Amino acid sequence: MNFEIAYLPIGVPTFHLESAGKEFEKSVTLLKEIDASVTVPDEMLLSIDKLHAFMDTIQPDVVVVQNITFANGAYMTEILRRFDCPVMLWTLREPVIDGGRLRLNSLTGAYSAANMLAAFDRPFSYCFGSPEEESVKRKITTFTSAVKLQKAFRALNLLQVGHTPQGFGFGRGLDAELAAVFGTNLVSIEARELINKAKTYSEKEVAAYLADAKTRIRDLESIDAKNVTDFARLYKAYDAYVKENHIGALSSRCWPDFFVEFGTPVCAVLAMLNDLNVPASCEADTYGALSMYAGAFLTGKATFFGDPVSMDETENTITFWHCGTAACSLAREDTGALAGVHCNRKIGPTLEFGCKAEPKATIFRIGKDAAGNFRIFIAGGEVLDKPKQFLGTSLVVKTKGKSEDIIYRSVKSGWEPHFVVAMGDIEDELEELAALLHIKVERY
Repeated sequence: MNFEIAYLPIGVPTFHLESAGKEFEKSVTLLKEIDASVTVPDEMLLSIDKLHAFMDTIQPDVVVVQNITFANGAYMTEILRRFDCPVMLWTLREPVIDGGRLRLNSLTGAYSAANMLAAFDRPFSYCFGSPEEESVKRKITTFTSAVKLQKAFRALNLLQVGHTPQGFGFGRGLDAELAAVFGTNLVSIEARELINKAKTYSEKEVAAYLADAKTRIRDLESIDAKNVTDFARLYKAYDAYVKENHIGALSSRCWPDFFVEFGTPVCAVLAMLNDLNVPASCEADTYGALSMYAGAFLTGKATFFGDPVSMDETENTITFWHCGTAACSLAREDTGALAGVHCNRKIGPTLEFGCKAEPKATIFRIGKDAAGNFRIFIAGGEVLDKPKQFLGTSLVVKTKGKSEDIIYRSVKSGWEPHFVVAMGDIEDELEELAALLHIKVERY
């Protein structure tokens, strides 16, 4: 995905240009540390003409507008007239306070710029500080990551396989909503299409898929041989559809169709896709799949999708679980990803393991409130070193906030019963994303 960050250091030449020049050089260095491909001007943009000349050379996805010195609102007006993209507004700290000359006056310039951003009703983020400050680097990195995710959403083909089961309508995706709010293209097919396709494959045609699965899943030989072969057939059907249609994430109906119509669960197939960087949720939870995609995009790791099933107030933990669709890469090293049978239907293969520890994790979900408005749940914590808690796949999160408060508040707020656990701290990135999408956030 091509992505351009452009640096616009705006100002006027009537302030202390030696100080401004030093901040300019340090700012360029910082931005190149964040993204080596960032587009920067050869000099500070100390006039509207110089601003226009530089803007003629760029097509940015996000602009970092820095008041290198004071600049009046006309500068931001010209930027907003030219580019309809997110803005990071950056104020520099005054380099010297000694009772003498005001060197930069960057902060006053920020007010002028923000006044115009508000007049244009443009979403923007803001940071204050010098280029050497870690908080500035973190803020700019966080915002640009969120903008990259927003752009990725717009290029995403999200597959919805079948309908949600009765009582699970909260996960049913609507094409118009996904396109309007996230820019995402929803592709919908019936589960029987992939089931029927899977039935056409010979054992020879799926041999490579079975061999791949055996490198990821332990003890597959303990499962009924016909079920294992049928799993490989289903694995090929899903994988082929994903590749042929450029699918980036998917949600899939699972019960009862795959047990009744096919005789083999889809759980392990979804686990394989999650392992192959194609986020895949079960029970046809499309907004769950969208959440998984966001988590995987921001962390570069597979996410866990599941139900909150247990709480321990003394440990300050919440346990998340599902029937066995988690990516094999999440499994504890002492057990690996084990094959098993479905906890209710007693048919395999599914996945059986507890997830390995992760020092920083984020629980979240893109969901809806009672009025149908989108919202994002965010809570931080760490995944503890815990064995499998129940049949299927599970992980235990020690939350930063009180687990009891999180459970009580989220239940009372009517949150959906499916959540995503991302393996990394992406709380701020998700909050920036929500602001870009005009979605409210509930932090716990």
